[in-house]
Amino acid sequence: MTEFDAGTHAAASPAAGSTGQRNGGDLVVETLEALGAKTVFGIPGQHALGLFDAMGRGNLHFVSSRVENNSAFAADGYARATGEVGVLFLSTGPGALTSLAGLQEAYATGVPMVVVASQIPLDGLGARRKGMLHQLDDQKASAANVTKSQRLIQHASGIPSAIQDAWTEAISSPQGPVWLEIPQNVLLDPIMVPPVEDALAEAADNPPRVELIREAVRWLSTAERPAIIAGGGTRRGRAEKSLLSIAEKLRAPVICTPGGNGAFPWNHELSLQSWIEDRHMTDVLEDADVLIVIGSSLGEVTSNYFTFEPRGRIIQIDAEPRVLESNRPGLGIRADAGQALAALDEALAAPVRSGAAGISAAETVRSWHGVAPETLVQESLAKVRARLESQDLAKELKFMADIREAVPGDMQTFWDMTIAAYWGWSCWDAREGQFHSAQGAGGLGYGFPAAIGGAVGLETLGRPGRVLAVSGDGSSMYSIAELATAKQHNVPVTWLIVDDGGYGILREYMVGAFGKATATELTRPDFVKLAEAFGVPATRVAPEDVGDALKAGFAADGPNVVVVETLLKMFAPTHLGI
Repeated sequence: MTEFDAGTHAAASPAAGSTGQRNGGDLVVETLEALGAKTVFGIPGQHALGLFDAMGRGNLHFVSSRVENNSAFAADGYARATGEVGVLFLSTGPGALTSLAGLQEAYATGVPMVVVASQIPLDGLGARRKGMLHQLDDQKASAANVTKSQRLIQHASGIPSAIQDAWTEAISSPQGPVWLEIPQNVLLDPIMVPPVEDALAEAADNPPRVELIREAVRWLSTAERPAIIAGGGTRRGRAEKSLLSIAEKLRAPVICTPGGNGAFPWNHELSLQSWIEDRHMTDVLEDADVLIVIGSSLGEVTSNYFTFEPRGRIIQIDAEPRVLESNRPGLGIRADAGQALAALDEALAAPVRSGAAGISAAETVRSWHGVAPETLVQESLAKVRARLESQDLAKELKFMADIREAVPGDMQTFWDMTIAAYWGWSCWDAREGQFHSAQGAGGLGYGFPAAIGGAVGLETLGRPGRVLAVSGDGSSMYSIAELATAKQHNVPVTWLIVDDGGYGILREYMVGAFGKATATELTRPDFVKLAEAFGVPATRVAPEDVGDALKAGFAADGPNVVVVETLLKMFAPTHLGI
């Protein structure tokens, strides 16, 4: 192929489908299909046309978003909802760069994704500045902070192995997105490589060290006040069953972080639920003589904004070695949460139940200064409720309760960075569904495109079901173009937009800190008319009618929007001594 053919006018080159000649794009599609991929998200681009042409000869289902960042969020939502790998196709330069904020969320939250980005032709790479369209000095370097690794594939014969390796890395704990880029000419040039018949990717084993589990058991065997923090790694490691068993053996109260929401039964007698930002819960965790922290760095939110001062010993389990002891010293166990908790559960002697009290004669008596753990949990939750009820939050409490009552127990929900979501972090009972939010990186615009990806994923796996997205008016504008995507693919997603006329949480922060808010007020569209312009049914209701409106939306076909104009407040922060 000549330099001209591989350059900015390569789109005019004959496609493999018209010549009968396979090319690098076919190898990408064939390998992904062999690995089990069924759906791809992205937006076509000039250097990536070889990928998209090859998809026309394969069986991958393509979902075209309108903004690359939203394509990344959609692939993220697909992976979270299904437990499968999200696949993202990106074009060179601006397209690739626009995806980075979405990839930051996936990277921070540990979502497995394989990202295939196109690149300018090979002869334009390196130190030369040939003036090619979309040219970057080093495109993959731009992704270095938001992906586990980055690879440039320079020969078509290397495509299958590189994608297989990337898939393996993406699903190995700590999971996350992996970046591949393929030059335009490598995608388009004819190849001699035979069709891909099979590809195997198995997650790398990440078990705990035996001596560390033994030491953890030694600590726990004499602990009187053990407690557990279940972070997002608990869910990613599918460790819920082991967590429940361990908690019951130890009679240890369990609290979930926003990322761990749903890892432990909400109404269990040992469940402190997810009120991680309340000082009453911080007090309990500080008083634990042994605290097990699973899949969490004890970061800003989990530590109640770094006011957490534990007095006991900490056992910290995480697949990411950089997380261990990053905020607090302790017994760091680098391992996949599922494998680590399974090993810990097996090593802990099963309690011998005696009588209705359920106390093992063989285990250390669990007592929080004379109070049973189950009683401590009840008293702590009562204190949280009393604190909330002492504030002017009746509207907020009813609003969240009405949403919870309307949402079916097995429905998955996707929450943007908005006040309703911050309430959800603490008060949402996920039940049999799953709670997903953008709390990993905290970028705006996650909820709706991630919900689109989640709904597409469930349908792809033969588990069709409606999902709910929740956004504020500010965050919704980041993803409003995806109404076209939802309509085009008839995605069963209900989008709740809570419209308070601005960046509500930033307004609240600024008024609290400075006495006034600056640059937080927004001119916004009529969301109902805007949705209808895309052909998406929409309704505007008062806050007290949100439950009925959601139920009607859930019963409909395809996408729909519910708009509620109201100003929600947050509960008062407790880390400030309020």
